[in-house]
Amino acid sequence: MTWRRVITVWACLTGALCAGVATGRTQPSSPNLTLTAIDGLKVGHFTLAARPTGCTVILTAPNTVGSVDVRGAAPGTRETDRLDPISDLSTVNAIVLSGGSAFGLDVAPGVMKWLDEQRVGHPVGDAGVVPSVPSAVLIDLWFGGDPRVRPDADCGYRAARSASSAPVEEGNVGAGAGATIGKFLGHSGAMKAGIGSSAITLANGLVVAAIVAVNAMGDIVDPQTGAVIAGVRSADGGLADARRLLRSGQSSPGGGANTTIGVVATNARLSTVQAKKVAEMAHDGYARAIEPIHTLVDGDTIFSLATGTWNGDADAGRIGALAADVMAEAIVRAAVQARASHGLPSASDLGTVPERFKK
Repeated sequence: MTWRRVITVWACLTGALCAGVATGRTQPSSPNLTLTAIDGLKVGHFTLAARPTGCTVILTAPNTVGSVDVRGAAPGTRETDRLDPISDLSTVNAIVLSGGSAFGLDVAPGVMKWLDEQRVGHPVGDAGVVPSVPSAVLIDLWFGGDPRVRPDADCGYRAARSASSAPVEEGNVGAGAGATIGKFLGHSGAMKAGIGSSAITLANGLVVAAIVAVNAMGDIVDPQTGAVIAGVRSADGGLADARRLLRSGQSSPGGGANTTIGVVATNARLSTVQAKKVAEMAHDGYARAIEPIHTLVDGDTIFSLATGTWNGDADAGRIGALAADVMAEAIVRAAVQARASHGLPSASDLGTVPERFKK
């Protein structure tokens, strides 16, 4: 519901490849139903102007515990081993989601630079601090222009600097700027997706939320109805339904240009083992809303964060179940909030937006 987001934009007047805008501040006009509903989390986007691509940075609260679960067979990640429960590191300072394929991993050093300037990171004595910035990337190099235009460290720095606790901007921004879906039959039948976010707050104060950049090979399916919202287009411009294509024996050209990357978070206290389980369970949200998912050409990754800023008690199983729900809703929102770009239509163009989003 774009009427809830009024975005203040800072124009960046630097070199051509990194010309773009950083966004992260809004004036909320309704309850925050995005990732930043969790106290202490901030989100900033940087969107390149020369080609639709960019990065999204999630800044964490002090002592936020993190973990990760990777299910796709073609991931592009950084510092995910440090989030294993057997690692000596249990907290993270930021998470980066980026376009640009493996080139987008260059975003993290810019975020580290900004955090270092703020003296945020793990203390290393007289040497200062070392920020922990795990990252994941999606491949969007084929979309919208020169593939040499991709996010770098300066983009990460600008996204971190613009990060805000206001409701998250969704759609064709940040890591979702070049995100596309429905590539089962190739790029020509694809559609536009982007960034989506969702949150749920229980009466007892527990908050569980998600943010995701959806760049899947498959379709986006509404879990509430089972209907395809966006994805593979048939020759007549309608939705082909990847599920029917799979069952009919239709072959796919395969290849890259996919991957869905996201974050689930809670204000509860979790151990690293529990945070790992929440990340695993959140992949059920991927499976509910994307068909097919976790393929050989997708690098699907979910980070989990637990700020511990809520004093109540909730078991990891309940949080994981809620994480799957909000992740599925965030994926649907990534399709609903996207807009047509560079010849690819969005769900709003096809008239397939679910009724609950038209209010």
